[in-house]
Amino acid sequence: MIDPSDMELAAMASCLAPLGEYVGSIGMQRPLADYSKDEVLMLIDVVVTAYQEHMLVEHERMAEKEHERMAEKDRAFLEERLARQGKPASTGGPF
Repeated sequence: MIDPSDMELAAMASCLAPLGEYVGSIGMQRPLADYSKDEVLMLIDVVVTAYQEHMLVEHERMAEKEHERMAEKDRAFLEERLARQGKPASTGGPF
């Protein structure tokens, strides 16, 4: 990966614990060359899954943060508009 972002670096770091758990479960002293094909494929699956899960959580967190930012921007706009019209701002209740 060329010039990974901070989020990608964090996703890579999030793979360490699951990778260590997997390698520990099949024998940490074994050289990678001694892994069976299925063990190597599982190792890849463990790392890729951990990476993708981290990226998904981060994207969801960023989307939620952006949604909150946009909602606050809309709220400020509407409150300013109501103030110009001489109407009181809503207290947040439905009625």
